[in-house]
Amino acid sequence: VQLQASGGGLAQPGGSLRLSCAASGSFFSIGTMNWYRQAPGKQRELVAHITDGGSANYIDSVKGRFTISRDNAKNTMYLRMNSLKPEDTAVYYCNAWVLTTRWSGKDFWGQGTLVTVSS
Repeated sequence: VQLQASGGGLAQPGGSLRLSCAASGSFFSIGTMNWYRQAPGKQRELVAHITDGGSANYIDSVKGRFTISRDNAKNTMYLRMNSLKPEDTAVYYCNAWVLTTRWSGKDFWGQGTLVTVSS
């Protein structure tokens, strides 16, 4: 199983970006999916997560600006980021709990995609 994150880049303050995280390989199903971020010199933090049923939660600093979603048919998760701020600058990682068989699961991580918010 591989998670491939994409969509990062440079955005101006107030701008928007959309991140994608696509799962590939052989697996039974995907459970909760998460977006984490790690800013320079800081610990990795959970930004948002979405269950397989579509319930989502966010950290306070991104509520109202970021939207997490998923397309289960495409095994892909998204993070729409609006009204970006310089403090959103970080490497963004996707993470998912994947049932590799009907009876066992494992945590998988994507490789990270850099988001830079600067004028």
